[in-house]
Amino acid sequence: MKIGVVGCGAVGSYYGAKLCRDGHETHFLLRSDYEVVKRRGVAIRSDEGDFTIRPKAAASPEQIGPCDLVFVAIKSTANSELPRLLPPLLGERTVIVSLQNGLGSEEAIARIAGEERVLGGLCFVCLNRVEPGVIHHIAHGQITLGEFKRWPEPRTHDVASAIRHAGIPCKVTADLMRARWEKLVWNIPFNGLGVASSAGYEAVVSGVFQKAFFGKCLTTDDLLADRRWYQLVRELMSEVIVAANAQGLTLEFEVADKMIELTQTMRAYKASTVLDFEAGRSIELQSIFLEPLRLAEAANVPVPRLRALCNILTSLTA
Repeated sequence: MKIGVVGCGAVGSYYGAKLCRDGHETHFLLRSDYEVVKRRGVAIRSDEGDFTIRPKAAASPEQIGPCDLVFVAIKSTANSELPRLLPPLLGERTVIVSLQNGLGSEEAIARIAGEERVLGGLCFVCLNRVEPGVIHHIAHGQITLGEFKRWPEPRTHDVASAIRHAGIPCKVTADLMRARWEKLVWNIPFNGLGVASSAGYEAVVSGVFQKAFFGKCLTTDDLLADRRWYQLVRELMSEVIVAANAQGLTLEFEVADKMIELTQTMRAYKASTVLDFEAGRSIELQSIFLEPLRLAEAANVPVPRLRALCNILTSLTA
């Protein structure tokens, strides 16, 4: 296939590199890393084996042209760029897979390209971009793939097969929205508390930001090792599960146990939202936190921990 990768940070570069190594014609749409990737490719450092690939580097979507498959891995904060980036990549049968976090990504893509083209992919992976063109893969990597507003189709399984052939664990879900909420069970506490912890425990509990205090962001192992933070992680997970079920989805509370167990294998990991916050970049406040909060409260689900967390994140990012 001819594959385009829009958003070549850690996630887009890692999965794009795997598919490129498997023999697909893979185009990376790049901004700041363009010169580096064009000159020396993309290096993946991983306990599973280091490798370097040479994708076709492009500075504009027009340089790439229509693709068979497009992965959208930009941060949702940059979705205003999609009307400019996506149309030149569209052919008659182009399939677009959103690898973005949170809620609303498929809707944003569908408004530009049409619902019939859109799939969603949920990535459970531990990795960081450590320098231009260099990705450190720490753990995991599974993609859960689903159709937007439709049951899985033959093409869904074709794309999943191509992903698996590239050495990426991939499963197909019949309910993409349920899968998105399941990932929020992890994203909301670990991305959210990772950032909010810099304001202190009392501020996170009360939802009131004290400007006099500003500390370090906690890693996943910090959050699990401290009894108070661990309890907040659990309470947020429970609120997200209840909110998901209020949307007509079916999430079991055992999902929280599974997420905790997987997180324990990550050691001292800083989630992507934490890295963005520390670097002074915009965080995905709307898609990961505020939209789930809106839907929960619209369904009359009490989510005091999520509300307080959103208050602190809004104050910190202001």
